[in-house]
Amino acid sequence: MDVRKLKREERWLSGDVAALLEAVTALETKSEAKRFLRDLLTEAEIKEFANRWRVARMLADEVSYTRIEKETGMSSATIARIAAWMQQGMGGYRLMLTRRNRTKHHQVGLSMREG
Repeated sequence: MDVRKLKREERWLSGDVAALLEAVTALETKSEAKRFLRDLLTEAEIKEFANRWRVARMLADEVSYTRIEKETGMSSATIARIAAWMQQGMGGYRLMLTRRNRTKHHQVGLSMREG
């Protein structure tokens, strides 16, 4: 990646953002994450984040923009922006989608062994 582009993309990183990242990475359980996010954000903000994550998952599953728009209520512009970040962003969406898929495959393997 071009150093100038990286510097431009990381302008949003302030000391406060770094402290937030430290707090998020210190969370150890889903329960801790739930409690922290609920204290930090409004219900509407949490729902907005969850909806964006839903759009990302749907895009990864190759669901059409029309269906995503209908099911999530997100605008086509927001869906396109999420798709662009998935392709050209910092890799966060791809990382978490890969981990989600790995977890799903692991869980399927475990349940097949149990059955």
